[in-house]
Amino acid sequence: MNYTELAPSYIRAIAPYQPGKPIAELERELGISGIVKLASNENPLGASPKAIAAMHEAIRTIALYPDGNGFELKDALSKRYGVALANLVLGNGSNDLLELASRAFLAPGDVAVYSAHAFAVYALATQAVGAKGIAVPAKDFGHDLEAMLKAAVQHKAKMVFIANPNNPTGTYLTAAALERFLSALPVNVLVVLDEAYNEYLPPAQRYDSVSWLAKYPNLIISRTFSKAYGLAGLRVGYAIAHEQITDMMNRVRQPFNVNSVAQAAAVAALHDMDFVQQTYELNQRGMLQIIAGLNKLGLSYIPSFGNFISFRIGGATAMYRRLLELGVIVRPVANYDMADYLRVSIGLESENEKFLSALGQALKF
Repeated sequence: MNYTELAPSYIRAIAPYQPGKPIAELERELGISGIVKLASNENPLGASPKAIAAMHEAIRTIALYPDGNGFELKDALSKRYGVALANLVLGNGSNDLLELASRAFLAPGDVAVYSAHAFAVYALATQAVGAKGIAVPAKDFGHDLEAMLKAAVQHKAKMVFIANPNNPTGTYLTAAALERFLSALPVNVLVVLDEAYNEYLPPAQRYDSVSWLAKYPNLIISRTFSKAYGLAGLRVGYAIAHEQITDMMNRVRQPFNVNSVAQAAAVAALHDMDFVQQTYELNQRGMLQIIAGLNKLGLSYIPSFGNFISFRIGGATAMYRRLLELGVIVRPVANYDMADYLRVSIGLESENEKFLSALGQALKF
């Protein structure tokens, strides 16, 4: 009996998401120590001390089920963004929210639109419910909103995914461009605006997408505590949307999808804006450091507004392996149709320097 045949064809066709390997596993494989991991866009500062203290306190009640409605976290988010509790959905990381949106609104035969070189989970979440995904060719490695609008209308799409900034390319869409897109799109097409890297935008590029909800009730904003807030290991994110949309998402959400430690840490992290500012400033300095190093090595790259940068290099797969052997983990992005690129996360100054030194050595092989 081939039990895979019992699964729907669209499930069998899924190529699972491949996360990066943990440091300990690679050190065992390679027989080396002191590996620097710059592959998963994690916060090199770790988590906020206030969040860590909140975690320790929350552990005292770990034997109890978490608040399935996440009241304290929703209340904090409600006050931060000036929205009602009913406008919020909590997720086990923002990935969970992308899947909740797909499960709530897409069905076999429906269409979702996203950009080429955009986050892999958009295609996975679409395929997992039997819907059809259309990847619109990118423009300078970023979203071509005009082409995406045309595709959404032509194919009668029910959902559009947009990442701003985009992972893995780091490209950015202006507020004006996004608003033009939203105003031109039919109101029966949902737009998932993935702002996982929102906190890394410089002040001149920041915009208030939450204020758009009153004008565009088909908008779903997805954010996470995994990046700038440093809580990747806890898996907690949130979505802000019209209450009719959040109602449907909550109907398919697991009742305890965000654990109590994660909720407590997220509340504390949300209030530690000094830590978020330190994270932003470190990332800005590190980005300049990496760019200067890539320029010195004569390597081209895609200008990035996130906490990572993708650079072009010949024999990217072999180069990835050479860097591993030199104690640096970066991210191959061939699965994003970027076979000649590697993505490196911005780390501490010493970690960035180790990467650039290893890259220089690897280029001499």
